[in-house]
Amino acid sequence: MKQIFSTIDPDEGQSPLNRTFNLDALRSFVAICETGTFRRAASRVHRSPSAISLQIAKLEEQVGAKLMTRDARHIRLSEQGELLLRYARRLLGISDEAMALFQGSPLSGHLRLAAPQDLGVSLVPGILQKLAVRHPAIVVEVRLGASDMVQNMFAKGEVNVALFNEVTDPSLKVLDLFSEPLVWLMREGGRAIERTPLPLATASIGCAWRDAALQALEDHNKPYRVAYYSDTSMGQIAALRADLAIAALPKSLVNAELIEVPKDYLLPALPKTHIYLADDGSNLAQALSAVFTAG
Repeated sequence: MKQIFSTIDPDEGQSPLNRTFNLDALRSFVAICETGTFRRAASRVHRSPSAISLQIAKLEEQVGAKLMTRDARHIRLSEQGELLLRYARRLLGISDEAMALFQGSPLSGHLRLAAPQDLGVSLVPGILQKLAVRHPAIVVEVRLGASDMVQNMFAKGEVNVALFNEVTDPSLKVLDLFSEPLVWLMREGGRAIERTPLPLATASIGCAWRDAALQALEDHNKPYRVAYYSDTSMGQIAALRADLAIAALPKSLVNAELIEVPKDYLLPALPKTHIYLADDGSNLAQALSAVFTAG
């Protein structure tokens, strides 16, 4: 750790620019780590991908270490990158707390948010933490359910904000946070793909990914059976790792252990999945939406 941060020690003769982290650059770095791609991170921090690439290059020059490696599909943090991520989150948290302290927030009240299980575990906690810093008097109630249930709750006025996955255009007025392709995944070297009927790992009824997968197979007269289901993608991934099934999941989950089903198996194409955000226009809901879009 001493070697990594030696360029920011207050040694005599060093440039002040080399001794101080740029908070905007750290915010971009954290956004890359949380979203998984430069494109999504750029959208979150309202910069171009090339601009945040330059920020990362300057950070790497500043700390004297490679922070991450990336290819067409994945971004992987180095050991130094993991270390900087912990410090970056702490520095940004302190900065946001100080700004909120001096600016203050008049907003208070009870806010209801609905989201699917996966997003409720992966995305929502960090957003609520940031909301608490900016608007500490807002109390948030979180309800989790399948995507169709989330949309129904919002349509009926039961929640103020809905966050959900969808593969078709929703009937609600929404903000498209980001999207990525759905692909058929299997275990590297697995044999589940060769079984008939095709064993699937899916979410429960009402999940947009499940509906897209089953509809695609039915449209192409491909025999299948739901062999395993879980409300979280991690549960489905467990079935894939055990070679019990294949699954339709976001392409970003491809890794050394889970691969796309080869085209030789002639499985039907799948649509993109979108993460949408809808709010009821109230001040509290818009405050939460602003945290989602600003990151």
